Amino acid sequence: MTTIDAPQLPLSTDQPPGIERIECADNLEFMAGLDNESVQLIVTSLPYNLGKPYEAKSSLDSYLEDQTAVIAECVRLLAPTGSLCWQVGNFVDNGEIVPLDAVLFPIFRSHGLQMRNRIVWHFGHGLHSSKRLSGRYETINWWTKGPDYTWHLDPIRVPSKYPNKRHFRGPKAGQLSGNPLGKNPSDVWEIPNVKNNHIEKTIHPCQFPVELVERLVLSMTDPDDLVFDPYAGVGSTLIAARKHGRGALGCDIDADYVAIALERLAQLAAGELRTRPMGKPIYDPSKPNGGHG
Repeated sequence: MTTIDAPQLPLSTDQPPGIERIECADNLEFMAGLDNESVQLIVTSLPYNLGKPYEAKSSLDSYLEDQTAVIAECVRLLAPTGSLCWQVGNFVDNGEIVPLDAVLFPIFRSHGLQMRNRIVWHFGHGLHSSKRLSGRYETINWWTKGPDYTWHLDPIRVPSKYPNKRHFRGPKAGQLSGNPLGKNPSDVWEIPNVKNNHIEKTIHPCQFPVELVERLVLSMTDPDDLVFDPYAGVGSTLIAARKHGRGALGCDIDADYVAIALERLAQLAAGELRTRPMGKPIYDPSKPNGGHG
């Protein structure tokens, strides 16, 4: 097992704030060394078993067997008030799709977890299909261990459609009818995926946008909580955690990705990492400067 560590190495439940650790390691081996219920938020974008260069394609049954073991360890690590967010797409075989969140659902339920939302992540670009509709969404399945979980809506509110709308009649007549901080972003999130012209693009073919993870970090954790990604890739989850003062922990079996993650984390610490700002409008070619002001 090859180990590549960021500057702050020790890991324990009494570690001071500021932890940042990523290793080139098998995730089951890595997780075996972590304490029970020590992680507040687990966020990952797992391999989809598509046979791409960064993953070996296996039978769906074998894939689900592997996922069963990883999920069980993640549940062990998850704090009682924590959240587990599993981001998935579709397994495709000879043109037939299998929605992975549907086949993974029973595994999560077998651990007694409760689904809070099935978040639809919509993006505008991707591969074009000729024999079926082109796929333009994936899902984030948000699970908790019970009804008592950390949740903060205000940090992720989005601008209201009618921000100055007021009550027309009744005891609140004339007062603003909506929250002045904005509205709930709902369970459909339109955030650009990381393609060649994206500011965050690296060599990873299916890179997770930092902005997507930031919403999860801000709404499901408190400062200094620990965030973990068992398929860390080039470190987008860790970056989102560190941007907002959370501990960041991850592993990946690809040494090149881990090296890039370390470089990105170093750039973040130096104030040099460029990421797409949260809430930035989607580029619209019909508007001047794409609607970016």
